[in-house]
Amino acid sequence: MEKKEKKYTQQIIIGSGPAGYTAAIYSARSNIKTILITGPNPGGQLIQTNEIENWPGDYNNLSGIKLMDRMLNHVKKFSIDIRDDIITSVNFKKYPFELYGEENIYFSTSIIIATGSSTKLLNIPSETIYMGKGISTCAICDGFFYKNKIIAVVGGGNSALEETIYLSNIAQTVHLIHRRNQFRADKILINRLYTQIKNNKNIIIHFNSCIIDILGDNIVMNKIQVYSEIEKKNYQLNISGLFIAIGHIPNSKIFSKYIDIKDNYIKIGYNNLMKTQTSIPGIFAAGDVSDHIYKQAITAAASGCMAAIDAEKYLNASKCN
Repeated sequence: MEKKEKKYTQQIIIGSGPAGYTAAIYSARSNIKTILITGPNPGGQLIQTNEIENWPGDYNNLSGIKLMDRMLNHVKKFSIDIRDDIITSVNFKKYPFELYGEENIYFSTSIIIATGSSTKLLNIPSETIYMGKGISTCAICDGFFYKNKIIAVVGGGNSALEETIYLSNIAQTVHLIHRRNQFRADKILINRLYTQIKNNKNIIIHFNSCIIDILGDNIVMNKIQVYSEIEKKNYQLNISGLFIAIGHIPNSKIFSKYIDIKDNYIKIGYNNLMKTQTSIPGIFAAGDVSDHIYKQAITAAASGCMAAIDAEKYLNASKCN
């Protein structure tokens, strides 16, 4: 086994979504020696969004991939050491803080955690069997493979409606399955969904319904079993693909042994002068991993800015830089 290289720096940013990239830009402009570790999904959840309509200044034809590419190019303008690595464990009891990646071991006097969140799954045993074999969590990534086929989307928030609308322009029929009797999405998206139904007539909504099983031949899925709360019975839908869009869970697990976490969100606000500080001085959190209220790209970017400014204050005060 190849010996891991040790990397020492003033600051490490874990994550490469809007929060991580913004923190990197502000850190570079403060002349802080910084390593940005991209993690398993460079660009974060935003790269799965087909169209962004609420990023100020960009009012036409902006995709998540395009926005994140622009942020990455902005980071590359500065002297940031970008590492395509995945942090698997940490030790925050030692100082400098220790982070263990798949490629290297890192040591830093300050940390900004911007690890974002991951897609929630249905927790159905057969889900793991058919993940990537008919089940997807990204319509933009995989929608092309279901051209003129019958598919389903599960969820009732913005992501689910966005994916349903997007997929309805590709697939023959889209079944939208939601466990409640009304959507939780923005009104503009709900109106757009019903307009799409009126025009295309290829979206079927299943309210008060939940998926209880995913069926197939162990090679590819071909149907789902759905329970209707209204009719109090199960029924099956023959489909070629299932897109899961039921929300996200913060990527905080590897830090839970050391810093305060509630409902998987990293708790911040432990210093009135450094609002993004966690329960350990020198460790800060930004974006979806610590935001249980707003969960927007722009608030993630803003908190990345705040974390970078807080980290600079910390480094100047601690005389560790």
